[in-house]
Amino acid sequence: MLNPTEIKSIVSSGEGFNAEFKVSLPTNLKGITEEVCAFANASGGVLLIGVDDKNVIQGVNIDNSKRSAIQNSIGEISPPLQCEFYIVEVDGKNVAVIEVPSGQNKPYVLSGAIYVRQGPNSQKLTTVEEMRNFFQQTDRIFFDEVSCVEANIENDISKESIKTFRFEAELVNATSDEQLFTNLKLISNDGYLKNGTVLFFGKEPEVFFEKAVIRCLVFDGIDKRYIVDDKVMTGTLYQQYQKSMIWLKSKLNVRYDIEGEGANPRNEYWEIPIIAFKEAIINSLAHRDYYDKGARTTIEVFDDRVEISNPGGLVSAVPRNEFGKRSASRNPLIFGLFERMRLVEQIGSGIARMRDVMKEEGLTPPEFNIDGMFTVTFRRPFDFEMWVNKWVNNLSEKQIIILKAIHKNQEVKKSTLQQLTDFSGTAIDNNLEVLKKEGLLEREGTKGGVWILHYINPKVGE
Repeated sequence: MLNPTEIKSIVSSGEGFNAEFKVSLPTNLKGITEEVCAFANASGGVLLIGVDDKNVIQGVNIDNSKRSAIQNSIGEISPPLQCEFYIVEVDGKNVAVIEVPSGQNKPYVLSGAIYVRQGPNSQKLTTVEEMRNFFQQTDRIFFDEVSCVEANIENDISKESIKTFRFEAELVNATSDEQLFTNLKLISNDGYLKNGTVLFFGKEPEVFFEKAVIRCLVFDGIDKRYIVDDKVMTGTLYQQYQKSMIWLKSKLNVRYDIEGEGANPRNEYWEIPIIAFKEAIINSLAHRDYYDKGARTTIEVFDDRVEISNPGGLVSAVPRNEFGKRSASRNPLIFGLFERMRLVEQIGSGIARMRDVMKEEGLTPPEFNIDGMFTVTFRRPFDFEMWVNKWVNNLSEKQIIILKAIHKNQEVKKSTLQQLTDFSGTAIDNNLEVLKKEGLLEREGTKGGVWILHYINPKVGE
């Protein structure tokens, strides 16, 4: 049974994957029972009645007839579920508490329907695909809810990571770390740290989950033949996100505008909006299939695009025609922790935000591959000056001038090229041949024809 101090701690932490608040008892008690059923089908949770959506205890009066009605309503859940239901006085106000265990006989059904907890919300499963996915997950259990028996809280949890989480989630520091872990259901029923807990707060999560890292690569060109940078981002999931964003910033074009004077910060403008990368990386960390131990999350930078991939395609609970409109998480505990840090909003909204920010900047819409690996591709805006500078050490100064002139005007005449380079007609022809042999140039048509410029990169080592 929770005491007043523990209840105030849960209230201060706010609603989430394992906590739901109701300011009063609804007329239709089925809404309460649906939440109880959803908690039982996930990792358990606590429902507090008498707390508003601003995390303020308002109190509630529940007489014996209402208490009996609630218990009868919960009794409609099948198979039978044992919950603790009691009243606690907190600072002179009564709070009704329903403690729900993670059910041992999933699925739990109410009025013929299955309810599950997804992030901070409860969802009714309505399609065959959703139910099939639920049974699959019930059979093998959510990865982030499984006990990590090798880890222990004294040696393997980072105090600094807990401090960072508290700051980002705006949680009061009066609550002890032990109470915080209890409130957020970060300890399994058998007393072990959960996998999701180690991934989010561990000193070295990669010791326990070797592939649960982000591999960041840069390729020279538009294919995977030549790797020019290869780094692996380790640490907690939040640290991996931060490191990856810093790395991406160093590999992409970022310009700065200074507003005002003095200590005002500079505004950064990434060639691809920073919000698109934030959504894609957090999405990959929250929804990847951690049971797949043969693949890592990857961020790959090419000359023309950036690809972010993670193991596990579209969750079977989401029909293809509803991709981007709604979603289901493979790792609800991890998603809930990111949600508390305000790094994600409702499940499924990240796809729409990626599309919106790319459209707002006039860029090509993101491309999604949802089979096997989940991959989002962002097309980079072409930077001619950056591209042509790659050829400076391979071509003569005059050949660079020719490339710039043809890039500016595909119909440029040889006479104009002669004037720009101070070459004779024969010298122009010879240099054009050199550019053709390099694969940079071809002529389409004769009189009235145009130059076709191929924006390839010089071969490595040449």
